[in-house]
Amino acid sequence: MNGLAVHEPPAASTSWRVALPHTTAAVPVARALVRTALAERDHSADCDTAELLTAELVANAVEHTSGTGTIELVVRLLPTGCQVEVHDADPEPPGDLTRPTPSGCPTPGRSTAADCC
Repeated sequence: MNGLAVHEPPAASTSWRVALPHTTAAVPVARALVRTALAERDHSADCDTAELLTAELVANAVEHTSGTGTIELVVRLLPTGCQVEVHDADPEPPGDLTRPTPSGCPTPGRSTAADCC
């Protein structure tokens, strides 16, 4: 055989997709997965912020969805940071997403709410 044979190891994964249980136990697991993914790739993303946002997304999925199906965590490392997605299998759309008016305030709004607090 003539020529140079070069073996290149497969590129490290830059995205992960993990099924988590539909329980509060999924929250610390998700945080650890994001922390590990960022650390192993020596990524420049803000790890603390990524962990916190991931924990909030997973906790919301556990609290606001019904059923026992899994919650899916997707982490993608991008050149400018990381993208975290959390998916649930609940077919019901979210409920009322409007923000309630703080008690004692006459109308909703940032300046009004700040004045009432």
